[in-house]
Amino acid sequence: MTTQTLDGVTVNTQANVYFDGKCVSHGIALADGTKKSVGVILPSTLTFNTGAPEIMECVAGSCEYKLDGTDNWVKSTPGEKFSIPGNSKFDIRVTESYHYICHFA
Repeated sequence: MTTQTLDGVTVNTQANVYFDGKCVSHGIALADGTKKSVGVILPSTLTFNTGAPEIMECVAGSCEYKLDGTDNWVKSTPGEKFSIPGNSKFDIRVTESYHYICHFA
């Protein structure tokens, strides 16, 4: 099931803009201190590095991703999630706008 809303959050109004505007996100914090980001990736192929483990949840659009050390591209559509280990990287390929929630573990 796709997350439609996040209640009781504090939103960082300053956007995080990456890759010359191809990825824009806003950091949020839940009442319990959990941190997430919500954003959109425009059509492109990008490589992201992670510090902490992350779970990417697709809320609209779609993407294909490839985890570090693998050769397979995997499609992710609304309602689907994929996990990225900490201190790693992943490639993401977007052909239509990909709207996501990044859950930091």
